[in-house]
Amino acid sequence: MKATAVLETQSEYRPSEDEEFMNERQLEYFKQKLLDWKEEILRESRETLSHLQTETENHPDLADRASSETDRALELRTRDRQRKLISKIDEALRRIEDGSYGYCEETGEPITLARLDARPIATLSLEAQERHERRERVHRDE
Repeated sequence: MKATAVLETQSEYRPSEDEEFMNERQLEYFKQKLLDWKEEILRESRETLSHLQTETENHPDLADRASSETDRALELRTRDRQRKLISKIDEALRRIEDGSYGYCEETGEPITLARLDARPIATLSLEAQERHERRERVHRDE
């Protein structure tokens, strides 16, 4: 019963600017958020794999076959993006373990809790991310 109370309290917890940045409770909050996200992606991947294995119909109609193959290609591209996302989640979990989570890789400044809550794999503060995107745009346009 005690563990249930702790889980309920943890699930209702939201990091606040009023507390010490990246204290133990915040780190646990983000760790659990990342683990839950990863598990959801893995579950979806298993469902996709199962679906792709059962979806081996031979469509006599050319349009049906093309549509089916387009759907498969889209699912596979989505899974590839999610595989890369899992890698970023694992990197964020490593940063939690080594104590660098929540700090901008470029400036060393804390990343806002709101940004981390919206994008728990963030490695740059909003300002650094905007600078990075501006530089990317300039180089792309050259």
